Amino acid sequence: MVAKVDIAPQIRDGQMGPQFSELIQGYWRLGAWNMTPQQRLTFLKQHIELGISTVDHADIYGDYHCEQLFGEAMAIEPSIRDQIEIVTKCDIKLCSGLFPDRKINHYDTGKAHIIESVNNSLARLNVENIDVLLIHRPDVLMNADEVAEAFGELKQQGKVNHFGVSNFTPSQFELLQSRLDAPLVTNQVEINPLNFDVCHDGTLDMLQMKRIKPMAWSCLAGGDIFSGNSEQAVRVRTELEVIRDEVGAASIDQVIYAWVRRLPSQPLPIIGSGKIERVQAAVDALSITLTREQWYRVWVASKGHGVP
Repeated sequence: MVAKVDIAPQIRDGQMGPQFSELIQGYWRLGAWNMTPQQRLTFLKQHIELGISTVDHADIYGDYHCEQLFGEAMAIEPSIRDQIEIVTKCDIKLCSGLFPDRKINHYDTGKAHIIESVNNSLARLNVENIDVLLIHRPDVLMNADEVAEAFGELKQQGKVNHFGVSNFTPSQFELLQSRLDAPLVTNQVEINPLNFDVCHDGTLDMLQMKRIKPMAWSCLAGGDIFSGNSEQAVRVRTELEVIRDEVGAASIDQVIYAWVRRLPSQPLPIIGSGKIERVQAAVDALSITLTREQWYRVWVASKGHGVP
């Protein structure tokens, strides 16, 4: 059973930060799962029964349709809202048939766009509020004061409970935090054996210092670890298979989840699969703990050289 954990320390006046499940169900590919609304609801119930109560969305997923697909499922049984924590994101503007005037993909952290995005997400999800809103990507044109105004208004209106970021560097995180009354509660970043730059650029160090747990996206590197032909992917896959035998894991994806969770910042892996058996495998991986040497063997396989 997946446990609930605090993802951030005390917010203010004794109020604690939000609690997330140790594993998070991602809905980025929901539109490709070809499920009926009832099947979507069944899948949601299945991972809730496993203890996975936190769900990850973004306004842009599925060309702006995935939130609506999820909302259709919840509309069948509205009381299920009380059993989950909803995370969604905004600030990416994609070229889309829904927005024919856009010429290129770009970012917008302006107050008007943030508020409009949240209102649209609430309507699509068919809910009254969002547990955590993330700024999806760093915006070079971000005016931190303007973002703070948007966050304050959304909080005051009861539309968003907490705020965080995604793919932010430590300096970008601190810039936005400097304008906010309440702490940012997470930074969703890419962590996998093929790309763990955040382990070395100060991102995870800063989060550990603040006792904030990151959300980890693309833990399986989009499948490249399983089928990639690059020298790096082959080295990593080979080493993961050896460690799989050592720890008695059913598959190397379980070793990968254990590798991500071994980090002292305590990342919360996001599961991207819509197959409940794959979700169950991730849950089973919670019982696996890698030794330091096993963890670094994956590091060495990825880097192609030993530690300095």
